[in-house]
Amino acid sequence: MKCKDVMKMNVECLSPMDNCHQAAQRMRDLNVGFLPVCDEHMSPHGTLTDRDICTRVCAEDKTASQVRVTDVMSHTPVTCAPDDDLSAAEQLMSQHKKSRIMVVEGGKLIGIISLSDIAKHEPGDVAARTLKDIASRETRP
Repeated sequence: MKCKDVMKMNVECLSPMDNCHQAAQRMRDLNVGFLPVCDEHMSPHGTLTDRDICTRVCAEDKTASQVRVTDVMSHTPVTCAPDDDLSAAEQLMSQHKKSRIMVVEGGKLIGIISLSDIAKHEPGDVAARTLKDIASRETRP
């Protein structure tokens, strides 16, 4: 199975210049906890999660409307190509401890694959292994 077969299309992006209040509202309205951060050409520059806003804005008592997305986003997006085998995306997700991966073609974002997409399209043991690998980032000694 290829990445293009399971990716979500029609992905919405944030601009690096958006503020975190706008980002949080967009996440709420879309009922998502993750948005890619792209330039005007849909080239991905990073990602922002609801957790990023919580830990880097709220927990530090910053005003969300005064903090730009670029100041708190993750700057190293993990990407795959639409024609990559889904197992390659799973491996990247496991390696980078990410539950979502961006699908990029010609430098432009065209889709997103999340752990839930893998769970829908792969056998239970594959999804479980990927989840276990990703979740290992959260274990504490």
